[in-house]
Amino acid sequence: MTVTHPKGFRASGVAAGLKATGNADVALVVNDGPDYTAAAVFTGNRVKAAPVLWSQQVLKGGIVRAVVLNSGGANACTGPQGFRDTHATAEHTAAVLRGGANRMMIGPGDVAVCSTGLIGELLPMDKLLPGVNAAAKALAADGGPRAAEAIMTTDTVAKNAVAPREGWSVGGIAKGAGMLAPALATMLVVITTDASADNDTLDAALRAATRVTFDRIDADGCMSTNDTVILLASGASNRQPTLEELTAAVTEVCHDLAQQLIGDAEGATKHIAIEVQGAASEADAVQVGRTVAGNNLVKTAFFGNDPNWGRILAAVGTTSAAFEPDRIDVAINGVWICKGGAAAEDRSKVDLSGRDVTVTINLREGEMGATIWTTDLSHAYVHENSAYSS
Repeated sequence: MTVTHPKGFRASGVAAGLKATGNADVALVVNDGPDYTAAAVFTGNRVKAAPVLWSQQVLKGGIVRAVVLNSGGANACTGPQGFRDTHATAEHTAAVLRGGANRMMIGPGDVAVCSTGLIGELLPMDKLLPGVNAAAKALAADGGPRAAEAIMTTDTVAKNAVAPREGWSVGGIAKGAGMLAPALATMLVVITTDASADNDTLDAALRAATRVTFDRIDADGCMSTNDTVILLASGASNRQPTLEELTAAVTEVCHDLAQQLIGDAEGATKHIAIEVQGAASEADAVQVGRTVAGNNLVKTAFFGNDPNWGRILAAVGTTSAAFEPDRIDVAINGVWICKGGAAAEDRSKVDLSGRDVTVTINLREGEMGATIWTTDLSHAYVHENSAYSS
């Protein structure tokens, strides 16, 4: 149930010594074809890591035969040498795969590169490149879970997903636990499908999927420099789904992975869905949801198991969305504690003892809605991000 579930893909994850823990830190995902089409979306941060800049160029060619990923170093804000190291990683990966048992027809321009970890330091190439050699030797049709483990940083669990269909499927792996904010959220994600699709179809499906999944999670309002989501198609199933069918399957995998990301967010004790209803437009619904999700007073209230609807209304009031303050309704876990912008049911009826929380906000302005997923703000989050350089 992972990135190697679709036909035509091999993957691996090995320990190269980039992490002080000795855990796996280099991953490789290879598309064995017969198709090699691809699409990707990248961070909205203007400060982009060298591997993002490299992979953006690779994706312009429309062909990706391999993705090499490392944890233990972001290779971000590393200047010209950082980009040269990324280029060298792609060249080395291509050379190793050309010389392997499968004798792939591959050049550096067919290799996407992803990195994650500490910003501002060069990668130890004397460890990374031998790690690529080891990852190439370890490639296997069941290697997806090991690849997922190798890209973990502060993640506590590896993240895998699959959406099976009749005769074809979509699979994926992801990493991410901190710096999770919209405009991708901090993540490295590789999604695969054995469906046959051209680049434009893949791009349309991926952008439609990320818009309602990865772009709608927000743990801490912080955007990374390395975010990358890549979709690869092998065509090995000999099936060509419609754009709608492909989009649905890719969205299913992205949603699954996005929920795993927010569920594993650093220090979180609550998994919170902000459901906005009755908005005049989808944009209004998204804006309200994101504003409430990113409000520290709201987040700390949930950490303290306090159903403080006043903080929610105050956050909504900072948006430009269409609404009348005396018409807004708010429910927490199904209890409508605010009606018409004022107190309603007794707030003591709200049960916040569990991890999952649903906040429903009805603006009563239209028929549109959206959901943003977030977490609380805990002591553990502050500790982890004060003790860990990022």
